[in-house]
Order: sequence, then C-alpha cells, then structure tokens
Amino acid sequence: MKKVFKKITAAAAAFSLVSMFCACSSSGASSGQSSNVSGEKTVTVGVIQYATHPSLNDCYTGFKKGLEESGFTEGKNLKIDLENSQADGSNANMMAKTMVSKKYDMIAAIATPAAMSAYSMAKNTDIPVVFTAVSDPVSAELVKSLDKPGYNCTGSADVLPLESQLKLIRALMPSAKKIGVLYTTSEPNSLFHLKILESLAPKYNFEVVSNGITNASEVASGAAALVSKKVDCINNFTDNNVVNNLSTLLNAANGANIPVFGSEVEQVKNGCVASVSIDYVSLGEETGKMAAKILKGEAKAADTKVYTVSEGKPVYNAELLKKFGMTLPAEYSDAQAVSK
Repeated sequence: MKKVFKKITAAAAAFSLVSMFCACSSSGASSGQSSNVSGEKTVTVGVIQYATHPSLNDCYTGFKKGLEESGFTEGKNLKIDLENSQADGSNANMMAKTMVSKKYDMIAAIATPAAMSAYSMAKNTDIPVVFTAVSDPVSAELVKSLDKPGYNCTGSADVLPLESQLKLIRALMPSAKKIGVLYTTSEPNSLFHLKILESLAPKYNFEVVSNGITNASEVASGAAALVSKKVDCINNFTDNNVVNNLSTLLNAANGANIPVFGSEVEQVKNGCVASVSIDYVSLGEETGKMAAKILKGEAKAADTKVYTVSEGKPVYNAELLKKFGMTLPAEYSDAQAVSK
C-alpha cells in the first residue's frame, strides 16, 4: 500500500512540475501575442488614425495591404486595433497610453499628431512605432534623421510636390498674384510645407498670404479672412483641421469665386480645382511593408530609413475648371480627370 501511495505521490509531483514549466514558458511570451488554432503566433498592432478624411483613410487601406503582402493577414496571424482620435490630441494620447499598457507588438500612427502621441507614450518601452503621412518627422522629433532614425520609431513621409503645384497653378491662372493658405499653427506638417511654399513662390511670381488658426472651430473665420484679403486662389496642404473641414473652406471660397487647389486627389474629388497629388494608398502600402519587417525581426525601427515620397501626378476636376473659366494647358494633357 505504501509503495502505491509513493507512486501516486511521485506522479502528482511530476505533473505539477510539467504544469509549472508550461506556465513559465507561456508567461515569457509578449503580452500582445497569442497563438491561433494552427499554433502560429498572432501579433497585435494598434493603429491610431488622427482624423477621418480621405487621404488618411487611404493610408490605412495601403497599410493593411502592405502587411498582407508581407504575410500578415487580419484574422489569421494579425489583430488590428484601429482607433480614430477625431482630430483631438488628448484622445490620441489616451489611445496610445492604452495600447502601451496592453503591450501591443507595435503601434502604427497615421498623421503627425497621432505619431507624436504614439511615440511619446511608447518611447520608454520596447514597442516600436511606425508612422505614415508625417511630412517632417525630424522637426516632430520622431526621428534623429531620415536616413537613420535612431529611436524605436520610423515610417513614411509625405513631402508635398509644391514646386510642381506652383507650376500647375501658374499654368491655369497666368495672371494670378496672391495665393492664400489656411493652416494650423500647431501642426508641424503645415509649418513645414508653408516654409517651402513661401521660399518657392517668388520664383513663379506669387505672393503667399497665409492665415493661421489654432483649431477646427476657426476654419470658417480663417477662410473668411483669406477671402477678405483678395487672394486670387487658395492652396490647401494636408492640414488635418482644414482637410477635416474642407467644405467650410470651399463654401467661403466659392462664394467669392476663388478657386481652391488641393494637395491630393481626394480633395479634388471633393471640390478643389486641381492638384499634383501624392498616392496615399501607395504611401501606406510601403509603410505596411516596413512594419512587417520589424514585426518579423528582420529589421529594427531605429535603423530603418524613413521612406519619403515627394513626387505626384496632376489631377483636375473638369467641371470646376469650366466654372472658373480655366483651360487645361497642352503640357497637362496626361493629367487625370476626376470627379466625386
């Protein structure tokens, strides 16, 4: 009887040791990872999109495409937690803080304010941050340099092709003198592009008349101020407050018969006259591929060069060209006509 008891006791002890070993092995895995039914690791990526407007939506579409092309499929080995901060920095901060507390495998951020929030919350952890649609990541202090980020943060930059944009505006409006710009004073991407536009404008005999706003509620008054300054046209950047309230700007401009030039194709579809447009789906796609390499352990964010796009294709709205009495010059015969 004693021998049987000893055997039972030994078996129980062995089972306990095995159970403890399994538990320890499990607890050593990243909290953001889990295994699917096939035993393949599932990674969790938190995505913070700063606002809801077409160019940022296109970035997210491309981001998912890039991940899938690189072997990460949502519902199979990838879980995405998509959050939209509704153009509110405090919301973005809270979302990033939550993602960090849940120990996600990566945080992806769409637009400069979202990227700044994500990196601010994750910089003291080992969670990499990958951004897209950030025009000047160096001045936003997301990277030390474009070639070698240095921090656990990298991504893609959209540098608007402003010289090509000025050439397009001059071709469509030969006698124009003043270009109006509405921008948010706290958005690094807008300050970056405004500086470039102001430096290039004299080359094409333009004067830039800018008006800064602090939040979305000032878009209407800011647009009215530009109109009152007798600008010949308005050039839009990818300013989140302005793009998120594009109809407000267009209403003020159209009421004064002032054409608005967009910064990408979706703005032209929604009422701007023309643009030399960056492909934001492609931008997001390249970012997704970068993210995949980092998730696989094939690259480190700190060593991954920022992918930069600075060229675009001309697009125009034929109905609006006619409305404003413009004729598409022969050199733009290959431009793409778009409509809503």
